[in-house]
Amino acid sequence: MTNPSYETIEGETLRFGYGDASLGTVLVAESVRGVAALFIGDDRTKLLRDLRDAFPHAQLIHYQEGLAQTIAKAAALVDGPQVRTDLALDLRGSPLEVAVWKALQAIPAGETRTYGAIARSLPIAATAQDVGAACAANRIAVAVPCHRVVKSDGSISGYRWGVQRKRRLINKEGVA
Repeated sequence: MTNPSYETIEGETLRFGYGDASLGTVLVAESVRGVAALFIGDDRTKLLRDLRDAFPHAQLIHYQEGLAQTIAKAAALVDGPQVRTDLALDLRGSPLEVAVWKALQAIPAGETRTYGAIARSLPIAATAQDVGAACAANRIAVAVPCHRVVKSDGSISGYRWGVQRKRRLINKEGVA
């Protein structure tokens, strides 16, 4: 089922392309506002299906050469998640989701926060479960660093792109 907060604007075009990173293949999709999706996976066909599911009303155009610089920046971010990026992002979500994603972007590289701590830090009422749901709805891997959120006991829980990738991202940032 598609999250209604991600419905595309009628007639919208998203340009997309693929790159390679240490954690797998990246798919980057860009709107006129910036990166609307950065997915990580092992299968280009599945990544494209996920993009179609996320943006069912968009016209998707494979634009590999035109997105080469953006794809390179996205792959570099996946390979070095501790480095800040200048990628323009097109964050699409409910007010709660966007608030969570902005809070995640404020977590310094090399640090983690719990779902509950993020919820308590938000300017709007939210629970740890709400934060988890916003992380699950995130379409922009690493640039919106859901991998920096852990359970209250410090253990690693689910991650849209796989718990093993989450663990590797955290390790790349030097979190103990």
